[in-house]
Amino acid sequence: MSETSPLEPPAPPQEPPPSYVKLAMRNMVRKRNKSLFHFFLTTAGLLGLLVGVSYLTRQWL
Repeated sequence: MSETSPLEPPAPPQEPPPSYVKLAMRNMVRKRNKSLFHFFLTTAGLLGLLVGVSYLTRQWL
């Protein structure tokens, strides 16, 4: 005997959950200003770190 009766329509196929990348992209589009601010803040921080390390480890000529 089958699990579904002939009167019930078959269930539509389930979509897999969205991937992490798709969710992240959707979030970045939704929160554009905050994402851009964090991107530039991270870029400035990394640049400052690299300049600071290069300054502290410079050799005297």
